[in-house]
Amino acid sequence: MITTTVPYGRLGNQIIRNLAVSLVAEKHNLIVDYCNKDLIHKLGIELFSGINSYNCTECLTDDNYFTIYNIDKLNYNVNPNNHFFQTKEITNFLYNYLHKDEIKSKIIDNNPFKDRYTKNNDLFIHIRLADVVQYNPGVTYYVNAIKNIFFDDLYISTDDNNNDIIKELLKLYPSSQLINYDEINTFQFASTCKHIILSHGSFSALIGYLSFFSNIYYPEYELNKIWYGDMFSIDNWIKLSVN
Repeated sequence: MITTTVPYGRLGNQIIRNLAVSLVAEKHNLIVDYCNKDLIHKLGIELFSGINSYNCTECLTDDNYFTIYNIDKLNYNVNPNNHFFQTKEITNFLYNYLHKDEIKSKIIDNNPFKDRYTKNNDLFIHIRLADVVQYNPGVTYYVNAIKNIFFDDLYISTDDNNNDIIKELLKLYPSSQLINYDEINTFQFASTCKHIILSHGSFSALIGYLSFFSNIYYPEYELNKIWYGDMFSIDNWIKLSVN
């Protein structure tokens, strides 16, 4: 019996869950079998697996995460697969870990676009649509945000190129470029842009977490009306009205 993570949710959810488990595993030297470990490693994020395993397993949850992390001696495996670890406290913990000098350096070194860091005045917009289009802050949010940023080139990434929001933005900003990279390269390219306007969800949040030198903007949200946790309450990020 060992601690195992399963591919529950999209890649953004998986990275957050795996990273949360990795920090617990490193603290207590747990063996862990991670879903999508090789894919996540392409980002320069190394997920820890140790030598300890036990005959019993306890659930790792949003509520007991820091209790288990801080315990002196762990004597069980953990099952993290029923929780997303997207509370403000946990995601701030993960954000701070990613921004440690040694971790940040690995992520930067793994980025094929690393020559762009601090050498552009570009704006990147991530627009989450598809199955959660009803939660999107709307085209007015993006337009108002764009108007208040001085930039050179504008890049847009989305999971639905045919949505009316995308069509309207391309009409208003005809020189903008749609980015159609895979998920890993999208994280990597976006993180090199000086200005980043985020949408909702874990993929957007992770773009922000991995953007070490960028100005980050995100839409206001009410936790009881959204499908994810409080992942965007990061110091120095700029919250914008959606109206």
